[in-house]
Amino acid sequence: MNKVLREEKKFLINIADFRRTGARLERVMAQDPHNGVNGYMIRSLYFDTPYDTDYFEKQAGIELRRKIRLRCYDPKADFAMLEMKQKQGSRQLKRSLRVSREDAVRLTKGDYEVLLRYAEPFAAEIYGFMKTRVYVPRTIVEYHRKAFIAKENRIRVTFDSRIVSTESCFDLFSDHLNMNPVMDPYDVVLEVKFNGFLLNYIQSMINCIDKSELSVSKYVLARHNAYQTHL
Repeated sequence: MNKVLREEKKFLINIADFRRTGARLERVMAQDPHNGVNGYMIRSLYFDTPYDTDYFEKQAGIELRRKIRLRCYDPKADFAMLEMKQKQGSRQLKRSLRVSREDAVRLTKGDYEVLLRYAEPFAAEIYGFMKTRVYVPRTIVEYHRKAFIAKENRIRVTFDSRIVSTESCFDLFSDHLNMNPVMDPYDVVLEVKFNGFLLNYIQSMINCIDKSELSVSKYVLARHNAYQTHL
């Protein structure tokens, strides 16, 4: 089980600022080893209660809240990460459990008992939480990420683009999902994640961008689009 506690700030920027700032960061930060030429794909299946409790708590700005998702980086992968993110004041606690592809598929079908086969206490905790609140799949969100890393304070600066989603299919490993844009294709979500404080040279680069801070998650953006469509 992986555990990360850090501060996260999100901003909406345009693609020109992404390219300009990304080029600057390449000179002072290490690239994520998975970046390749154009970054890497992330696909997340989000769970929520039948009453969309997590969605509405985020919308209402509830201080202590959770978000549960299955995440993969390649539809052909033989595993997925089951993650719970918990908002704790200005910080986010993220815990992740690696599950097999077969168990990930069973989780999307409501078979949470597969988690009882894992020895980590987190597996039993998230099993109880999903079981008692009757969590079900709600949406799949996919995007491309380019990430930069600084060892100090475990800083990560990420740029997420081409954000799309679907609520018509919950097959996390499908090659043929019918996805819809979540936001303007020329918009990019910048995320700055750090422990304690942000180093000055990184802060100064971020401050140079024409940006607006985001208070909503990709999950909320995707669900909001779906709610608007159904109205």
